[in-house]
Amino acid sequence: MIGTKPRLGNFRRLRRRARVAATALASLLLAACSQVWYATLGSADSTHDLAVHRGIVFDAEHALKLDVYAPHTATGAPVVVFFYGGSWEGGRRRWYRYVGEALASQGIVVVIPDYRKFPDVRFPEFMNDAANATKWTFAHAAEFGGDARRVFVAGHSAGGHIAALLACDKRYLAAAGLTPRDLAGMIGLAGAYAFLPYQDDEAEIFGDDAEGRYDSQPINFVDGDEPPMLLLQGLDDDEVTPNNAEAMTERAQAMDGTAVLKLYRGIDHGELLVALARGRAGKPPVMRDILDFVAKPPSR
Repeated sequence: MIGTKPRLGNFRRLRRRARVAATALASLLLAACSQVWYATLGSADSTHDLAVHRGIVFDAEHALKLDVYAPHTATGAPVVVFFYGGSWEGGRRRWYRYVGEALASQGIVVVIPDYRKFPDVRFPEFMNDAANATKWTFAHAAEFGGDARRVFVAGHSAGGHIAALLACDKRYLAAAGLTPRDLAGMIGLAGAYAFLPYQDDEAEIFGDDAEGRYDSQPINFVDGDEPPMLLLQGLDDDEVTPNNAEAMTERAQAMDGTAVLKLYRGIDHGELLVALARGRAGKPPVMRDILDFVAKPPSR
């Protein structure tokens, strides 16, 4: 084990963690300056007339909390459970306040949960956390003006991976007393759906054996019985490359499932997510595409 390969692995790991930290810092700055951010981007559709409920415990055993963003006038509104990214290693729900505000300003009840991360836990523990957050959402949606019959799971990057596994691998929601068909849909923003071979810490996170390599890939569980999927992807993304969304779409169509693929030219990994803050009229039309999907998911 002595030579250049371990040093190269360490270099890649450090480089990846630096990218995660930079993305997290950018998200934190956006969250801390949300009013200026919206004003700068000219989000005319946003009213900020929102009810925000922070720090709700959904898993006391593991001290996990979530935040809810809802329009004050919400009644029977669609609900989006949003899982943030961070390579399954980083991120905090409060850094994604701007995502909650952006979607809630368009009439959606938004739930942003935390989940446990590597190296404190390994796969599939964070999947169990995600399933529990989704279970909580179904049970409490009406308290915030949401409709439990219209619950969507969504996520960016590693969060898109989590949302996709919830929607495709029946085991996680089954443990929470739910099925993927209870979901109204899944929305993935630059999600990791087919990311073998592993890079950096992924072998440690998911397990570098046949079972880990198979179970970690959402594409392996697409069988046509999942909810409709909206897959959004920037073509300039070199963090989670477009072939993830393209392969996932092809698999769903081959299995008589429903997947809508939206590709955006000139958009990279981070730009796809922050495009939400630009509102319905923003470019690329990430918000508009999500709203159209939520309003009328394709029939299954």
